[in-house]
Amino acid sequence: MSRYPTTAAEIAVDSRRVERVYAALARVYDGFFDWALGPGRRHSVARLPVEDGDRVLEVGVGTGLSLPLYPDHARITGIDISDPMLEKARDRARGLPQGPERVQLLQMDARRLDFPDDSFDHVLAPYVLSVVPDPEVVMSEMVRVCRPGGTVMVTNHFLSRSPLLGFVEKRFTPLSQWIGFRLDLPIERVTETSGLQVEQVDRVNMFGLWRMVLARKTGS
Repeated sequence: MSRYPTTAAEIAVDSRRVERVYAALARVYDGFFDWALGPGRRHSVARLPVEDGDRVLEVGVGTGLSLPLYPDHARITGIDISDPMLEKARDRARGLPQGPERVQLLQMDARRLDFPDDSFDHVLAPYVLSVVPDPEVVMSEMVRVCRPGGTVMVTNHFLSRSPLLGFVEKRFTPLSQWIGFRLDLPIERVTETSGLQVEQVDRVNMFGLWRMVLARKTGS
């Protein structure tokens, strides 16, 4: 079994590993992952209550597979740590209606979002919390940059509550990390985030092994 990194040095090493893994995966990511994860991605974007002119932040935008799913009236900012993945996303954005005007793509660490507080109406993180070394920090940053009353949505694989399956996921996490993600993330690292009120949890993707957590930022 594999523990989460705790020291600054361990987190830095893990972050560099993630960046290398996804730089290598950039060429094959769409074909390798989207067949399994696409349904959950589409379900998540469809559940966002996006109104005309709303500002949406996608944390871990990757190759931009979500970009064509957003309504044309939304203003999208996507961030990712991997520049090769972002190059694919930029190509995809150029093919969208008014893509260069309404889609902004930036290389950025999800642990240190370079935006002021309350900058976005909706913050979405598809399949990213299993990748980062310190998911609580990422969740805190997502809440910080979302406006009060705005949507914070996480779609991810979480550690199974089944004792047998949970044991298997913990045992296989050291192997899964070599292709860029963990299997042992507890859902409580999302649902117990300070400043969030969870409104809905849906099972998505093949066999319902992934979940979409829709929450709102509390406060006035």
